[in-house]
Amino acid sequence: MPQLIENDQPGCCSLAQSIEAIGSIGFDPTCPQRLEETAGWLQKLNNNREFLGDLLIEQLKSRHSDDGDESGYGPQAIILSPLRGDVFLRANIWPSEQDQCFKSSGARTFVYGVPHDHNFSFLTSGYFGPGYKSDYYEYDYSEVAGYPGEKPPLRFIERSALSEGKIMLYRAHKDIHSQLPPDSMSVSLNIMHVNQAQSWFDQYGFDLETGEVTKVLSPNSTEVFLRASVATGHADALDLAESFGANHPSDRMRLASFEARANLLEDRSEKDQLWRSAEQAGSEMLCEIARAKREALAAS
Repeated sequence: MPQLIENDQPGCCSLAQSIEAIGSIGFDPTCPQRLEETAGWLQKLNNNREFLGDLLIEQLKSRHSDDGDESGYGPQAIILSPLRGDVFLRANIWPSEQDQCFKSSGARTFVYGVPHDHNFSFLTSGYFGPGYKSDYYEYDYSEVAGYPGEKPPLRFIERSALSEGKIMLYRAHKDIHSQLPPDSMSVSLNIMHVNQAQSWFDQYGFDLETGEVTKVLSPNSTEVFLRASVATGHADALDLAESFGANHPSDRMRLASFEARANLLEDRSEKDQLWRSAEQAGSEMLCEIARAKREALAAS
């Protein structure tokens, strides 16, 4: 499960003070000293029981008219700071099943009941309310190829809630959790660690009943650009896709190149031949997905 950070930092700080201090520390989740110092500032911010309410009231008064950072994480995320180095702060609102936003939007909008890992590490604290609950698992990322239906060994750890004042480190590519709604509206504070290589390491969804990988949850812009360029049918794009399919260091990009080219083909035998080449491309993930594609073609 995520690493529990024992921290009894007294006093409190303002949001501005925490942003400055955490940015100066250079949060590194792999460095025990920096982790402890960063967690201390998160505790101080967590001890400030007024800053978030004041911030939300100001945003409501101004009708959220300020030019701020866009979230990209869903309707419950509030970005608290710009990216500084490889760190930014956010708050997350977690509605209960009794709240109207949950009833209107459904559980999946708030990532409840969607087991997943993360391709980044982050510190989190329970700021308000009883906190969302999670079923926690661990796994070995290095042993996962990443194709749907794969069954990596998942180790169940426990079910627990992110209660007020509790601080945890979610470790990239190790901790899996399936979140459940809190008993009442809750808020968490997060210190997010970002790095440039992050988008090339997959984040997975899981089916905990079967123990299977369901899909990759973290497509990147390069993959989208490749698919769009190949869809135009331009010769240079097709040449690039062929090169990526054979040589790109990312299996996900190699898969995207094959899927994009297959979408241009109408002849079933040509599609089968393309997926046969993917099956023989030397990647376990490509091989398993290509085999499934060929089986679907044969059955259609």
